[in-house]
Amino acid sequence: MDDTPLRIGSYELTSRLIVGTGKYPSLDVMQRAHAASGTSMVTIAIRRINLDDPTGKTMLDYVDRTKYEILPNTAGCTTAKDAILTAQLARELLGTNLVKLEVIGDPETLYPDTAETIAAARELVRDGFTVLPYIVDDPTACKRLEDAGCAAVMPLGAPIGSGLGICNPYSIAIIKQRSSVPVIVDAGVGTASDAAIAMEIGVDAVLMNTGIAAARDPVAMAQAMRLAVEAGRIAYRAGRMEKRLYANASSPLAGMIGSPR
Repeated sequence: MDDTPLRIGSYELTSRLIVGTGKYPSLDVMQRAHAASGTSMVTIAIRRINLDDPTGKTMLDYVDRTKYEILPNTAGCTTAKDAILTAQLARELLGTNLVKLEVIGDPETLYPDTAETIAAARELVRDGFTVLPYIVDDPTACKRLEDAGCAAVMPLGAPIGSGLGICNPYSIAIIKQRSSVPVIVDAGVGTASDAAIAMEIGVDAVLMNTGIAAARDPVAMAQAMRLAVEAGRIAYRAGRMEKRLYANASSPLAGMIGSPR
């Protein structure tokens, strides 16, 4: 089934799977996982780039920018002010106006601070950024971020790194139904079936990191996630059958010899 590319602002992506760069057992495994995922966008936490590596290299040296669009993120920020500064530093460093906006409000659950996220989004949009905000699965918060000019909204499926899957598919469905910008499930995906469920709801893409990086075989899991995202997207576009309370024979009895008239 032919599909249109994913468009986020002025950017066009051939893959609906966005992957991260943290928690891999090695940089070589990370690179092979990225390739196996088929992704066209990789997100990097700007505040966690190690500038003291004895080799003189940073994470940026291990992501091929001829293959992948870099999505810098503001992970580690807890205020709008810090997130805005981090985004501005990322733009200077990478020459991109893309930013995955994260403003964490709770250090234990890593839930985002909704008020600070919206405040930062408004300022960054005014400053010319293409903003993709990580936010709770709250239709009202997502609508306010869209109204602020964000190029997409990124509701969590479950807490970051939890692997719990899509905890509230009904909220995600409402967000998608009401949104006129791409909806990307961000956080909580633990295995391929979680990714497929997210896509079957109708979201435009899935962003994940730990679900791949913490797998026993990250490269194989990256391939599984790619296939799951593709299958879920096709299933959504194909349209699932109606759910029924009672059985309904696959081979109708009407017209068969001996069937009741």
